Amino acid sequence: MDWMKMPPLSSLKAFHAFAQTRNVVKAGDLLNVSHAAISQQLRALEKHLGTALLDRRGKSLQLTAEGEKLARSLQLGFGAIGDAVADLMHLAEDRPVHVSLTPTFAASWLMPRLPAFQALHSDIPLALDPSPKIVSLRPGGVDVAIRYGDGDWPGLNAELLLQSPIVIVAAPSLLGGKTSLTPDELSKLPWLEELGSTETATWLARHGAERGPSAGRIAMPGNLVLEGVRAGQGAAVTVRHFVEADIEAGRVIELFRERGTLGYHIVTGNTPLRPAVKTFVGWLRRQAGKM
Repeated sequence: MDWMKMPPLSSLKAFHAFAQTRNVVKAGDLLNVSHAAISQQLRALEKHLGTALLDRRGKSLQLTAEGEKLARSLQLGFGAIGDAVADLMHLAEDRPVHVSLTPTFAASWLMPRLPAFQALHSDIPLALDPSPKIVSLRPGGVDVAIRYGDGDWPGLNAELLLQSPIVIVAAPSLLGGKTSLTPDELSKLPWLEELGSTETATWLARHGAERGPSAGRIAMPGNLVLEGVRAGQGAAVTVRHFVEADIEAGRVIELFRERGTLGYHIVTGNTPLRPAVKTFVGWLRRQAGKM
C-alpha cells in the first residue's frame, strides 16, 4: 500500500458517515461536527481522488457508481477495525488487575483488606504477584506496583500510600534482657531477611558493621520474616507499620529507627489506566485514608 496516495482519514470517515446516513446533517451528528465540515471533507476527498463520488444534480445528494464502490469498501474496512477494537477492549476489560508487591506488604496490609474489596467489586478479578523484584509496568503486563521508597522513580507515577520509617527489631528472648545494642553488637546476632533483598547487609554497612552478620543470615519469604522475629529466631530490618502492635505489646523491641519520609507508594506507568485498575487504585487510597 502506498500510504502517500491515501486520502486523509478524516475525509474517509466523513464519506463513510454520509454513506451510512445519506444525509450531511446526520453524518455531522454522527461525527459530532457541523454539516458544513462534512461537505468540505466530501469535496476534499473527491479532489484527492480526482473523481466524483456524489451526484449533486437532484434535491438530495446521491452516491455515484464510484461512490457506491468506495462506500462498500469502507464499510468492510471500518467494520473490521471496529470489530477488532471492540474485541481488544473486551479482552482488556476481562483481564485481571495485575498487582506487584512485596510479600510482607501483601501479608501484613493488603490480604486482611481484600475481602472488603471483593465484597464491593466482585466483578474485578485480581492477580497478586508477591515478589521483592522490581518489575516493568507496561500495557498488557503488570498494572500496579506497590513499592517502598521515596517515590522518586523516573518515568513512573508514584503516589504515597503509607508512610512509615524503617526499623530494626528483635524479640526480647534473642536480646537476653537488653533493650539497646550498637550496630557492631547487632552484627553478632542472627538475621532474617526477605528473599531477593539485601537490606540487612546494606543497613549494617551503612552503620559501620561492614562484615555483616557473623551469626548467619537466613533468607525466606517476606511473610515469614516477622513470624521468625517474634519467635526470637533473628533480628530484621522492616517497616515500622508492620510491627507497631508488636512493639507496643512488648513482643519485639525497636532497636533502631531510620529518619526520613519513606513509605509505600502506588506506582503506575505513564499510560492510561483501565477502568478496573482505576477502581482498584481508588480503593487503595480510601483504605489508606481509614488508618
